[in-house]
Amino acid sequence: MSNAASRERFEQTVLTHLDAAYNLARWLTLNDQDAQDMTQEACLSAFRFFDGYQGGNMRAWLLTIVRNTCYTWLHKNRRADSTELFNEEIHSPDPSGSADPEIHVLAGTDKEILNRALEELPDVFREALVLRELEGMSYKEIAELTSVSLGTVMSRLARARTRLRESLCVELSRGY
Repeated sequence: MSNAASRERFEQTVLTHLDAAYNLARWLTLNDQDAQDMTQEACLSAFRFFDGYQGGNMRAWLLTIVRNTCYTWLHKNRRADSTELFNEEIHSPDPSGSADPEIHVLAGTDKEILNRALEELPDVFREALVLRELEGMSYKEIAELTSVSLGTVMSRLARARTRLRESLCVELSRGY
C-alpha cells in the first residue's frame, strides 16, 4: 500500500476517535496541554504501527496506545503519589449507605465540583470511570484495554463510584 493510501486509511479509521483519545488523555494527565501532547504522541505511535494493525476494535486499539503513552509519561514526569496503591480499609464502601449526590451533580449542578471529585480519584479508578461513563465502553472492552480481569474492572468501577459519591457528599455538605 502506498504511503498516501496508508495515511488516508489511517485518517479515516483512527482519527475519527481523536476526541475519545484526548478525553482519556485529559483525565489521565489532568492537564489540557499535557493531554494534547500525549494525544499527539499516541497518534504518531499509532501511525507508525498502523500497517501492523490486525483489525478489531479500532477505538480500543487507539485508547490502549493513549493509555500506555500517558502512563509512560506520568511515570517519568510525575510524583509517585499520583498512582495511589489500593488499601482495602480506605477503599471499602461505607456501610451507612450515603445519599447519592451524583444525581444532583449530573442533573445540572456545578460541573466543577464533579471534575474536582474525579481528579481526586486514584488513576486506576478515574480511568475505569472515564472509560465506562464518559466513553461508554463495555466492561469487557475496559478489561481488554487495561489488561486486567473483568472482575478487576467491576471492582475498580464500584470503588470509583463509592469514592466519587463520598467526595461529592463532602463537597455538597460544604454548600459549595
